[in-house]
Amino acid sequence: MKTVRLSCAHALFKYLIAQKTIIDGKKVALFPGAFGIYGHGNVACIGQAMEEFQSDLPGYRGHHEQNMALTGIAYARAMRRKQIFIATSSVGPGSTNMVTAAAVALSNRLPILLLPGDTFASRLPDPVLQQVENFTSPTETANDSFKSVSRYFDRILRPEQILASLPQAIQIMLDPADCGPATISISQDVQGEAFNYPEVFFEEKIHVIRRIYPDLNQIEVAANKLKSSKKPIIISGGGVLYSEAEQALSDFAKKHNIPVTSTVMGLGCMDRDDPYYIGAIGALGVGSSNSLSKDTDLALAVGTKLGDFTTGSWSNFHNENFNLVSINTTRFDVTKHHATPVISDAKIGLKELSKTLGDWKAPDIWFEGAIKKKIEWDTYVEKESGPTNRELPTYAHTVGAIYRNAEPSDIVVTAAGGLVGEVVQIWKPKQKNTFETEWGFSCMGYEISGALGIKMAKPDQDVIVFIGDGSYLLANSDIYSSVIYDQKLIIIV
Repeated sequence: MKTVRLSCAHALFKYLIAQKTIIDGKKVALFPGAFGIYGHGNVACIGQAMEEFQSDLPGYRGHHEQNMALTGIAYARAMRRKQIFIATSSVGPGSTNMVTAAAVALSNRLPILLLPGDTFASRLPDPVLQQVENFTSPTETANDSFKSVSRYFDRILRPEQILASLPQAIQIMLDPADCGPATISISQDVQGEAFNYPEVFFEEKIHVIRRIYPDLNQIEVAANKLKSSKKPIIISGGGVLYSEAEQALSDFAKKHNIPVTSTVMGLGCMDRDDPYYIGAIGALGVGSSNSLSKDTDLALAVGTKLGDFTTGSWSNFHNENFNLVSINTTRFDVTKHHATPVISDAKIGLKELSKTLGDWKAPDIWFEGAIKKKIEWDTYVEKESGPTNRELPTYAHTVGAIYRNAEPSDIVVTAAGGLVGEVVQIWKPKQKNTFETEWGFSCMGYEISGALGIKMAKPDQDVIVFIGDGSYLLANSDIYSSVIYDQKLIIIV
């Protein structure tokens, strides 16, 4: 077997550059870029390798480790998990600053590759600056804090270990069922150690995200549940967007006469003009959707983990005959709350379930009642968010004014705080895929950093950020990043 002698850091980036994916029929880099803040632990080796590979894997300057990782996470969401950003930091607080971002990625089932600096495998210089020493467990470092918020974690103690670790990390980040952050913690001295790597390791590899097909028995059971329903609704989550199942969802709702609600993360799966779309459901949801949830006898949850803000901590559903059917790639999510499970990709699951349902439709009286509630609620919201002569306009007035003047292609970004509720109530997307919210972890500070990542992914669309004053004061440094990288943002504080 032919080999090439490289440092571990150089081999790392040579391998990552060789990974490709297909988007819109074109072969592109799986890893389109890397954010970094450099210091001891990642500057001498990882930083050097990144500088040498800059033309093939662009590097971007970060201003806070958490924020730069959030930008990468938002980029992956905007690209529907087809591309993955990298974030690298120095040892110590630089690394632990990224732990919160890892939690955001894990909560939202989104990929990012984190490369935090670590201490020396040899331990000869210990304790190095910013090393946290565990008195009873010397193998542990501050980077062990990533374990609870990473889908995959590995500490590299020998240069050849990346041969096994990197392919595993990539497969997990691309797997619809296991998708989440991967953390590869590489000891400082190991980054610079050389090894004779097999040349085959660096051959180009094209990745295509797999689609999980449902078990036909699960489809049959779910179809029978639906057929016995008189008042069904659909709850569409972020998984609909990741699966690119928007059209399949619209077709399913139309064929089977079922009103569609969405989680906060699922907003944008249908546009406001789709006759079957009612609006967001749950604690931040619209009155019409929450009125339906009180009466429904069956909810078909598609691509959602059914968090408490979606279900109103399970206070939303009042019908004593209520049933739950769940379509999800993830076994952990699909079996929650005694649901009838369909383990499946959202697009494939909806199509297969529709085939089995045949010509079955929900009663017209139920759908017509849903539309009446929608019209009543939308009329109320339009009035309350309409033009005003008040000296101090409300949140609703402000959001409403921006909404009325926004282009259909404009993308809105929100995250934490009460302002999200106002935006969700008023901003019914004029086009699909124009609403990007981080509500899985509801991380203050995501707004501007996330918007930057979304703008990098969608440069031809304007990005409008709604951010509360608390989040703005907490993390606004990526305004500077947006300027130096010429990425226009519209920020509403």
